[in-house]
Amino acid sequence: MQKQVDKSHYEFGKYVHKRRWASMWHQLDEVIKLNPERVLEVGPGPGLFKATAGVMGVHVEALDLDPELEPDHVAPADAMPFEDDAFDVVCAFQMLEHVPYEKSLAIFAEMARVARKGVVISLPDAATRWPMALHIPRVGLKWVSIPKPRIRAREHQFDGEHHWEINKAGHPLAKVQEDFSNAAPVRLTRTYRVNENPYGNTDLFRRGSRPPGGFGIMAPGFLPEVMADVPAQLFRSRVFRQA
Repeated sequence: MQKQVDKSHYEFGKYVHKRRWASMWHQLDEVIKLNPERVLEVGPGPGLFKATAGVMGVHVEALDLDPELEPDHVAPADAMPFEDDAFDVVCAFQMLEHVPYEKSLAIFAEMARVARKGVVISLPDAATRWPMALHIPRVGLKWVSIPKPRIRAREHQFDGEHHWEINKAGHPLAKVQEDFSNAAPVRLTRTYRVNENPYGNTDLFRRGSRPPGGFGIMAPGFLPEVMADVPAQLFRSRVFRQA
């Protein structure tokens, strides 16, 4: 793995925009729900997640190849220098698309190996959605997310940073979820897009085998849970839980 961008890439106002703050709120919310004592973030960028989590009393350590970002651990993500189950939760936000697809699966497997409870990731989703907010008296703010019609998935062109994206040609969402779930002993328990930042998908994986009767959001009883508070995210977010 090689360094792709300089530290200047993370300048406030250019990288740290309002939509990214909205995504980070949901990412932190998913991590806190797992009641972790020790969290590892892979690919910390400017360190915003770690700093914000620390204010909320969540201990986060960062791992990255680039010493300029001052991570707690300078090491490759596909060969982490940790024992099995060394952390309660391991997360990576908008990071796995920066390596070739097969490498991202290997990194995810390594994340699951050192995570005792679960893995939270977010990835860019190229399927355009148009989010709209409506304030209803006595009900509050409600979101509607409308998918943009398309005939076929676009081919992905490497832009110097992203090697692949969800819902580009060859990487439909269902296949990506299936591949990640097969890469490690985890099960996908929650997946959604954040309304304020819908170019992505947040996923939560827990340790354990896939629940009977379905995969991902199609498992019985899961879809109503997701639709109850569908947040919208530019990046697909996933939460994987361990056995």
